[in-house]
Amino acid sequence: MAEQRSGTRDERDAGGDSRGARTVRRRGVPDDVARAWDELVATARRTVADGLVVGTSGNVSVRVGDTVLVTPTGVPYDRLAPDDVTGVDLSGRQVLGTLRPTSELPMHLAIHTTTDARAVVHTHAVHATAVSTLVDELPLIHYMSAALGGPVRVAPYATYGTPELAENMLRALTERTACLLQNHGTMAYGNTLSEAYDRTTQLEWMCRVWLTASSVPGLAPHLLTGEQLSEAGERLRGYGQPG
Repeated sequence: MAEQRSGTRDERDAGGDSRGARTVRRRGVPDDVARAWDELVATARRTVADGLVVGTSGNVSVRVGDTVLVTPTGVPYDRLAPDDVTGVDLSGRQVLGTLRPTSELPMHLAIHTTTDARAVVHTHAVHATAVSTLVDELPLIHYMSAALGGPVRVAPYATYGTPELAENMLRALTERTACLLQNHGTMAYGNTLSEAYDRTTQLEWMCRVWLTASSVPGLAPHLLTGEQLSEAGERLRGYGQPG
């Protein structure tokens, strides 16, 4: 666990007698890595603030070149500082920092080495985890499934941190950008941390909608057809502002 530091993060970065963090970043870590680490920490803290994880459950990674920055195992996110940067190469060998990387490193590396992902977010979101215990695939409750590549699959259960879980996850992610992990949580990736996080929250929201609709006695929710989902997917390709 990271040593607790006195003073706020702003105070540690401000200079004077507490300028060590800035010195480490300037001398030992490239600027792009430092910026990516700051964004990773902010994203990890957001998963806690938004109720997607409890304590140190869940983890986040972002790739900079051939280095994958990851949250360290067992360290509360509010204690992470600029000089706690933790990174591995694509084989899993630690190349930055002294804190041990997340125990879910096999899943992160599996995504970073087999897809075009630049960022990965893993959570233990309540509704998504609940759905993962009930079905093998999230029913087509909403057209935003298309934004994740199609019907969201559930990867069969395996012990956390194992190659088996990483393999199960990769199969569930075939032609998808997010999946559920049975009795475990969510996995989503994207070109940026923001995109990976947005996909995570979208998946959690759809799981909540399905659980809510399914809980009405005597009624079953209407589901979309594959054709309807495909049509929505085509329209989503042109969604948002040009460029």
